Amino acid sequence: MLIDTYGRVATDLRVSLTDRCNLRCTYCMPEEGLQWLAKPDLLTDDEIVRLIRLAVTELGITEVRFTGGEPLLRPGLVGIVERCAALEPRPKMSLTTNGIGLKRTAGALKAAGLDRVNVSLDTLRPDVFKTLTRRDRHRDVLDGMAAAREAGLTPVKVNAVLMPGLNADEAPDLLSWAVEHDYELRFIEQMPLDAQHGWKREGMITAGDILASLRTRFTLTEEGEQARGSAPAERWVVDGGPHRVGVIASVTRPFCAACDRTRLTADGQVRTCLFATEETDLRDALRSGAPDADIARIWKLAMWGKKAGSGLDDPSFLQPERPMSAIGG
Repeated sequence: MLIDTYGRVATDLRVSLTDRCNLRCTYCMPEEGLQWLAKPDLLTDDEIVRLIRLAVTELGITEVRFTGGEPLLRPGLVGIVERCAALEPRPKMSLTTNGIGLKRTAGALKAAGLDRVNVSLDTLRPDVFKTLTRRDRHRDVLDGMAAAREAGLTPVKVNAVLMPGLNADEAPDLLSWAVEHDYELRFIEQMPLDAQHGWKREGMITAGDILASLRTRFTLTEEGEQARGSAPAERWVVDGGPHRVGVIASVTRPFCAACDRTRLTADGQVRTCLFATEETDLRDALRSGAPDADIARIWKLAMWGKKAGSGLDDPSFLQPERPMSAIGG
């Protein structure tokens, strides 16, 4: 069991499969990209599967989310999913993606055992998408989401970040579109995860701003804390149901007290929090021939030292040095 000193138990594992991405979102990385991890530094497919097996069979993990960078860029992704689906007990498996490669991979991922996907889409406007991502791939994302829905990777959840001066007015349109296409929309407050440190708390589109905008067109009924559990998103029933919309308010409404996540970076580091400034190395233990029991002990010790909160509610918060693409969302 992965328990910390505050009594929280981690049952949800986020696994970054690569630091690379085929978009250059302004809130994530600079236009020229980043210095990618060298291939020898990345965990191999076998190492990833071993750590997931250990987490599921020995440490109480019940859900696995594959992230990046962009996880669809990982050549061995389908095989990793297939091998993890064969574990006993079988974890629930999902994937967070920018959607560009979903049209060609959705069927194979479903057949391998993936349960569902989260797709990042911040705008319905192709020109705004190009400005935000520095790539002209809006149509590819829409087609990928449709392919995921048709393949049965449902519910397809859509993650949207609203940015001042770009898409701040799109909340109602995005929700209307999501309801029409049977997607579950979740707005995420912009977080300080950009490598160029351009994030500013002032002017940020907050959860309150988002909800106020949505209520100009929809009636929202809050589900409440009991229904939310440890999920990061607060959810509201839209116009009486059955559709719902979520808001992940990491900055203005931190939910650290209910956190049940542990994170594994693409180069084999345990992170106890997305915003942690310290990591614990599992890769060296793997490659030095350490038995499962020793690796499990290192992981448990890392989680035991998890801090009470992310620190995002502190105005003096300092952004972590590792960019989001290297950590996994």
